[in-house]
Amino acid sequence: MSDAPTTGPCDGCGEPTTDALSRTVRLSVDGANIDTQRLCPDCFADWIERYQDRLGSGPDDSEDSSEIIID
Repeated sequence: MSDAPTTGPCDGCGEPTTDALSRTVRLSVDGANIDTQRLCPDCFADWIERYQDRLGSGPDDSEDSSEIIID
């Protein structure tokens, strides 16, 4: 077994990204995997921003803030 970092292309920009820096985004419906994307840190940040813009419920004036939690 090698200790060398594994790299693979980012599905967003195509740049090689080590496993340690990449994030995998999965979309599942009723337990079935619909889509999986491997993203570099920059593309992941863009994905989070798009997700919040499209699916956010608008401005939240309460003190409780919601978060997107990615495992």
